[in-house]
Amino acid sequence: MHGRLSESSKGWTKELRSISWNDKEAKYDIRDWLEDLEKMDKGVTLSKEEIVALRDFLNGLEL
Repeated sequence: MHGRLSESSKGWTKELRSISWNDKEAKYDIRDWLEDLEKMDKGVTLSKEEIVALRDFLNGLEL
């Protein structure tokens, strides 16, 4: 699972991706990627519990 959140004028895209390493439970990763996924920037990795807490927090915002 992945989704593009934004794209910069320099070709970087901020994406949310579900990533599983070594057959462990998937984590959720938000970071910037250069086209063709050749380079990545620093990001944040969230557990299932953290992404659910983030979702609940965002749902409570008045945007």
